[in-house]
Amino acid sequence: MKFATLKYQKNIAPCLVNTDNNQFWPISELIADFSGDMNQLVSQYAVLRERLAPLTPGRDLAQATVLAPIPRPRRNLFCVGRNYHAHARELSDTVFRDSNKKADSWPIVFTKVPECVIGPRETVVLPGTISSQIDYEAELAIIIGTEGKNISRENALDHVFGYTIVNDVTARDIQMRHQQWDLGKSFDTFCPMGPWIVTADELDANNTRVRCWVNEQLRQDAFTTDLIFDLPTLIETCSRGITLYPGDIIATGTPAGVGMGMTPPQYLRSADVVRIQIDGIGELSNPFG
Repeated sequence: MKFATLKYQKNIAPCLVNTDNNQFWPISELIADFSGDMNQLVSQYAVLRERLAPLTPGRDLAQATVLAPIPRPRRNLFCVGRNYHAHARELSDTVFRDSNKKADSWPIVFTKVPECVIGPRETVVLPGTISSQIDYEAELAIIIGTEGKNISRENALDHVFGYTIVNDVTARDIQMRHQQWDLGKSFDTFCPMGPWIVTADELDANNTRVRCWVNEQLRQDAFTTDLIFDLPTLIETCSRGITLYPGDIIATGTPAGVGMGMTPPQYLRSADVVRIQIDGIGELSNPFG
């Protein structure tokens, strides 16, 4: 199944989406006693799933605005750095210079604040004089569906509700200035997300293709089989001593091809458009300005 948070008429609500037929069904119309947001749908999915079969044609998806699937996460996003082999090599002399010896043993984990999340087609706001080195990072993101703490790698995927796309926009000069990356990752609008959440049973996320274009120039192209730490390992790591809750988001790292890794570096400018596609999920596109 695919789910989205949509704005239609005067409503904002989680919806079941059929992208083949461009139709959607508000969850509250499929299940009369449901009135929650996407976080509630994720947490109750196991008991609601059998009641999510539409009996009538849906509404026209073209008449709705697609928002981020979880417009305001309940807490910071977990994010993973240096998690594709080729990306680790391209930034080995810059961002990852001081972490190369340790990063093969444990994932690098940082966070982005919930307030930086925006939806498809929304504008990523360039921060002017605060930073002139704004970069893109196309990423597969895990949506946790079942609460757990100290989750074993063997059972990790049982805790996944689904997957979506994230652009981990980064102010590289701010990232390099501080020993921790949170500030350079968390500017307002620096986390485009969407368009849908695809449930875990419909996607082999351990082997899917991640691509990114800047102004229709292909910059990133890799399969998740190139991950240094696979998805179960990331879930196991993030849950060590920390309870993961339904709706928590883990961005799994970006492939090679970021602007900072080019010669010379190519950072984003006003009027640039970044488009990310992950096979089995869809496409996330955002202008910068």
